Amino acid sequence: MFTNITKSSLFLLISIFTIVISRTTIASDPDILSDFTSPENKSSIDANYFTYTAMRGIFQKPLDKCTTTKATKAEFPVLNGQGVSLAVLQFPPGSVNPPHYHSRATGLFLLLEGVLEVGFVDTKDVLYTQRLQAGDIFLFPKGLQHYQYNFDYKRKAVGVAALGGASPGTVTLPSSIFSSGISELVLAKSFKTDVKTIKKIKIARKQS
Repeated sequence: MFTNITKSSLFLLISIFTIVISRTTIASDPDILSDFTSPENKSSIDANYFTYTAMRGIFQKPLDKCTTTKATKAEFPVLNGQGVSLAVLQFPPGSVNPPHYHSRATGLFLLLEGVLEVGFVDTKDVLYTQRLQAGDIFLFPKGLQHYQYNFDYKRKAVGVAALGGASPGTVTLPSSIFSSGISELVLAKSFKTDVKTIKKIKIARKQS
C-alpha cells in the first residue's frame, strides 16, 4: 500500500528537504530581509498561512496520464524567498513525464512507489539514465533536460521532487517547441523533416 511505502521512505524525504533547505543561500531565489514574506493588506497572520492543503486527496483521483501537483511560489506564496518548492508526480502504467528542465532550480527526486526510468542530458549531450525502485533518490542538475518514464505497464508509480527554488522555472520541451507558435517551416528544417510531419505531430499532441 502507498501508506506503508510513504512511512518507510519518510526519513529519505526528510533528508531531501534538509539538503535542499540547507542550499537556500545559494539557490536562485533572492535573499529576503525578514524571516518570511507576509501577504499584502494583512496586519496579522496565523499558522494557516504556512499550511498548504491542495494535495489532500490527490492519490484517490483516477489518472490517465502523468500528473504533477505543485507547491511553488505561485500556489503557496509563503515560499517566496525560501529557496524551496515541492512537486508530487503520479505516473499511471506506461506514462511519461516528457523532457523538460528547470531553469532556476536543482531537483532531488524520491521515488515512493513503483519503478521509473529517469534520465538527463548534460551540455555535452551525454545521457545519464537510471532505473529507480521505491526508496531511490536521483539528482537532476539545474537547467538540464530530464525526463521520467514508468516502464511498468501494470503498476503506477509515485514520486516527490524537492526543488531548490520557490519558482523553479519549468519548461516542457514538447510544449515549448510545438505549441509556442514557432514557424512550422523552421521546425521542419530544424528536425530535418517536412511541414506535413510537423503538422501531424501538432495534431497528435492536441488529441493526446
